[in-house]
Amino acid sequence: MKRLLAAVTLAAALQLAPAAQAQDYPTRPVTMVAPLGVGGSTDIIGRIVAQGMGQALGHNVVVENTTGAGGTIGEGRVARARPDGYTIALGQWGTNVANGAIYPLNYDLMKDFTPIGLIATQPFFLVGRKSLPQNNLKELLAWLRANPGKATMGNSGVGSPSHVAGFILQKAIGTTFTMVPYRGAGESTQGILSGQIDLLLNTPAVSIPQMKNGSIKVYALTAKNRIPLAPDVPTTDEAGLPGFYFSFWHALWAPKGTPKPIIDKLNAALRHTLADPVIRKKLVDLSQEIYPPEQQTPEALGTFQQAEIDKWWPIIKEMGIKAQ
Repeated sequence: MKRLLAAVTLAAALQLAPAAQAQDYPTRPVTMVAPLGVGGSTDIIGRIVAQGMGQALGHNVVVENTTGAGGTIGEGRVARARPDGYTIALGQWGTNVANGAIYPLNYDLMKDFTPIGLIATQPFFLVGRKSLPQNNLKELLAWLRANPGKATMGNSGVGSPSHVAGFILQKAIGTTFTMVPYRGAGESTQGILSGQIDLLLNTPAVSIPQMKNGSIKVYALTAKNRIPLAPDVPTTDEAGLPGFYFSFWHALWAPKGTPKPIIDKLNAALRHTLADPVIRKKLVDLSQEIYPPEQQTPEALGTFQQAEIDKWWPIIKEMGIKAQ
């Protein structure tokens, strides 16, 4: 009888432990792993969101850039982390959708993470080095088609949105150019500024300051509608490449097995952050389209991510994009 009572007591304690842990959570800073380099939109968005979530949670959320292999090193770190809510992943379309079709991952994008919530989505600018003689998209497309393989296009690494979108662009215009991978958008941006590469699909968040000071050329926006922060930049429809749209999103995940009460606290902190007028303005000023509240739930992110995988994996595999 004593053994049975002890076993029952132990089982009850084990069941109560996660609840007690979640009730006290957090008691120390939370690490948000950003899987790409400093200076790109993933890094910038992460730092803005981390600031707001830290205020909501009552403890700092510290962004750590863990880079390499198209974001797989950083995401893999989170997949193997303790599921206690103190290590979470900032990811995006490339790291948490495309990479599954491109890299031989040692983790499962859907099974080894617990969704926290969607943040925002954004389009690309098609930009060129400032010394390119072509002054509009039609001139640029004519040059690319007349000189297959001559132009160089940078990207944020194999599997990144800029890398996959570059392949889709090649197919859309019926030519090829040389892909030049970097470790992140910060490095690829330096490549376009220094003239090491000819072209880049880069975010408005990074490109608008450079466009304003004349250090790059911006040919088009890969969306259906112009954006308020760059009203003079035409859409691809307007500029001469109708129907070429590409946007990519960011979201947060925790390791699988993270207790639901902790996920709920992290999601509540994220939603509080995205509702804050100051934070919202910072994100909108980066041309981010923030998801509405009903799409900010963990369940919505899980459903959305699976739908994106189902949509994009066949396309990526058909294009033959693989890690080298």
